[in-house]
Amino acid sequence: MIQIAPSLLSADFSRLDEEVKAITDAGADLLHLDVMDGSFVPNITFGAPIIKAIRPSSKILFDVHLMIDEPIRYLDDFIKAGADIISFHVEATDRVRETLLYIKERGVKAALAIKPHTDPHVLDQYIDIVDMILIMTVEPGFGGQSLIPEALENARYAKKLILQSGRDILLEADGGIKSSNADTVVKAGVDILVAGSAVFGASDYEKAIKDIRISALS
Repeated sequence: MIQIAPSLLSADFSRLDEEVKAITDAGADLLHLDVMDGSFVPNITFGAPIIKAIRPSSKILFDVHLMIDEPIRYLDDFIKAGADIISFHVEATDRVRETLLYIKERGVKAALAIKPHTDPHVLDQYIDIVDMILIMTVEPGFGGQSLIPEALENARYAKKLILQSGRDILLEADGGIKSSNADTVVKAGVDILVAGSAVFGASDYEKAIKDIRISALS
């Protein structure tokens, strides 16, 4: 089943508690939380304290996407804050396997993310351990960008790798996804669609999520 993960990056930050409740009631499957450090990507968003503060607002799965350098330094903070899934970038550290193991050993699902122009073959050596792969379909750092069609080749490669592994690994895509292109993304093998402005920029969250889901299944 295709899952929809609205990205909090596009929400109204003056009323985050209400936004989290609204998106849960609207039928979202996960809440995608983009953490940026101003170093790995040229933007700063929020950290573990914000995630901890909104955690009581919903029982929805918290899908925490770390766009930060050397993420292993801060994993305990995000785990304690209530993350259910933690993804980090293969480009952000030389300690990829160690970081994946650290996350998994603490009972949280471990995901590996790659940028649009990163060679997807880098995923080969971690397919035995990841719980999810996150394919960026825009350059990470800012919301509201248009999907890079070429990045879907990475999704196709990752899906092939997952099937060959025989493991139960989710495939997620993030960046520029909306109702008009959700079907194309799903046809590339993606299981979870991250949508920011396409959901939080709509006047009716429930309708926006339904529209993306209908498109994805068409």
